[in-house]
Amino acid sequence: MVLRVLLLLILLPSFVFTQGYLPVGARSASLGNASVCLDDVFSFYHNPAGLSSIDRVTAAAGYENRFLLKELQTQALVVAIPMKTGVISVGAQLYGYELFRTQKAGVGYSVKLADKLSGGVQLNYLGLRLPENYGSKHTASAEVGIIGELTENWKIGASVFNIGRAKLADFMDDRFSTVMRLGTSYSVSKKAVFLLEAEKHIEYKMRAKAGVEYLPSENFFLRFGAATQPVEMSFGFGYRFSSLQIDLGSAYHQRLGWSPHFAFIYSGKKK
Repeated sequence: MVLRVLLLLILLPSFVFTQGYLPVGARSASLGNASVCLDDVFSFYHNPAGLSSIDRVTAAAGYENRFLLKELQTQALVVAIPMKTGVISVGAQLYGYELFRTQKAGVGYSVKLADKLSGGVQLNYLGLRLPENYGSKHTASAEVGIIGELTENWKIGASVFNIGRAKLADFMDDRFSTVMRLGTSYSVSKKAVFLLEAEKHIEYKMRAKAGVEYLPSENFFLRFGAATQPVEMSFGFGYRFSSLQIDLGSAYHQRLGWSPHFAFIYSGKKK
């Protein structure tokens, strides 16, 4: 038990400096989290503009186990509902364990601003719970995103999480994460998509991410990704049934090991 606590004290500063912001979804994780240009239901956690293309009620659940430690688990749910104009989305996320836990819950609205331009906004509740002696913190934040199609095959996207820099504590002016992302995706064919992204936490070095998704058949996906700061490699695959999609994969850190992830996506009938 003592060794486990010591390990967590070493790991937590590296992986919870982005309080409030955690990427979610096995597809994203398998692509090195180069996901600011993706347009699936898990865009709720990456770029709210990506939800604007959803044309049916869609629900999803995701799970990740960082470095195979039960104390570093992430669970998340999201539901997207298309309206006459735009898409309404709601979701919630938990990370950590009884001695350190973060929560996020939010509601978003995404819409096609023009033929080749989409935008989205989201309001979030953020919570952080520490051991009894340290208490907990709760606040609200906002995020925005945009995706534009430069050509039929080329997209560019950007998002900003926690625009108002919500405060975590008065001590040293500690705040929840503000994260800016800028990325692009290019489809070389109907079977292959390349993604490249830069992610900048306002107080830390920029992180570069890249991924490729390949469809060897109509419903089967292969994915590979990489990221820096820290260096991670990732891979995964997915299969789409008529109304259900299952995604599996894992990321690998050269010193800390494997982080498996999986997700389920259910899509209703198209209106």
